[in-house]
Amino acid sequence: MHQKRSYGRMLLVSTLVGCLEVALTVVVILLYVRTQPPPDSPVDHTALVGGLFSLGVIVAVIAVLLSLVFVLPAVALADQLGRRIGGREAWWWVPLAVAALVAPPIWAFASYNHLETRPVLVFWATATASLSTGGLIARPRHPGLGRQVALWGTAVVAGTGLLGALGLTAGLLPAYEPPAIGPATMPGTWGDQTGGKMVFTSDGRVTADSVHEYGPGDDPYGLPPQCSGSGTWSYEPGRGVRTQKVRIDVPGCSWPAWSVGGTEEEPRIYQRIGHPDSEHLYRLRKVTGGS
Repeated sequence: MHQKRSYGRMLLVSTLVGCLEVALTVVVILLYVRTQPPPDSPVDHTALVGGLFSLGVIVAVIAVLLSLVFVLPAVALADQLGRRIGGREAWWWVPLAVAALVAPPIWAFASYNHLETRPVLVFWATATASLSTGGLIARPRHPGLGRQVALWGTAVVAGTGLLGALGLTAGLLPAYEPPAIGPATMPGTWGDQTGGKMVFTSDGRVTADSVHEYGPGDDPYGLPPQCSGSGTWSYEPGRGVRTQKVRIDVPGCSWPAWSVGGTEEEPRIYQRIGHPDSEHLYRLRKVTGGS
């Protein structure tokens, strides 16, 4: 005789698995962000933590609803199909039942909004895999399952974050580094988001048009003066990609040396707004090439 299945315990475990899946996804995204160029405006970590706590409550509610609507019915349906067709319960019926249950609402939503087939298929497969994981982990009938899932799941999330951080520190993961641009990259037009631009030529000349001129202590959200004129530029390789600089000398304009950021495909030069350690950046990205 099989121990009677406790659907209350299944609901708890499935909800916990859903929350842990989201937590693991957040950790992976945060690690991925470390491999990408930093944003123009710094991240408000206090607001981010507060947002994550608020998100946690929402995620828990959604996980409960998804478990009630899809996971528990899928496990019950899988048990019935297994006993009727194979004579015994079998785990592989769970993902099949989940896929069948989530298909109608997903495809109805996709049809109503005229979505393309490929992303819908990807979302269907992802939803099936995620919900099936909760159902498969929640199927065992022993009483200590919830505690074990909480401990092992938390360990997996924390371990992923720790290993990712160690990988970034040791260089095993490709932490972001600015591109090594060199003087051959500079010729062309570089512009900001407000219409300011600089045109560099290969003979060391530069023409600035309405480029912002931030000074020490300037408010990053204020309106700085703009500077225009013609002058010269030079590239300094520094000791590595993080210390390379572009110096621009235009009479009447007082810009410190510009640092290099962006990517190989979209290089940028930037200055820190306000003070040397500011996380607010003023950037010019390369718009067109030149000679």
